[in-house]
Amino acid sequence: MKRRRHTPEQVIRKLREADKLLGEGKPVPEVARALEVSENTYHRWRNQFGGMKADDAKRLKELERENARLKRIVADQVLEVQAIKEVAKGRMLLLCQLEAADRRVAVDRDAARAACLSAGGDGGRGVGLEQVPDAAGEVAL
Repeated sequence: MKRRRHTPEQVIRKLREADKLLGEGKPVPEVARALEVSENTYHRWRNQFGGMKADDAKRLKELERENARLKRIVADQVLEVQAIKEVAKGRMLLLCQLEAADRRVAVDRDAARAACLSAGGDGGRGVGLEQVPDAAGEVAL
């Protein structure tokens, strides 16, 4: 048999024709041949479109297309959220690294100040040791 696509309206029309032929007592294989479709196609159409009117079938196809479009939108949004989470995770790692580096600078500054004091200096507050601002931009006294 020749392969072709049928619109929902054509399927409904063929199913109505099939109901008439079945009502006349013809078997399903003969009805499928008269409709120029396979028995499997006939049964699939009966399951999908059975009892529908042409408008209902048209609306079903519209809803299926809209559903597919919405699924694509949701998938895109999920990908965006995952990307944002990855970026945020990277930024959080960077912030943690910066904080750790700031703590190391503070520890180094404190060690230098202690060494200066033990050597008899003024702890870095005067001429001997340069004062370094912390992460907030303040110079510790």
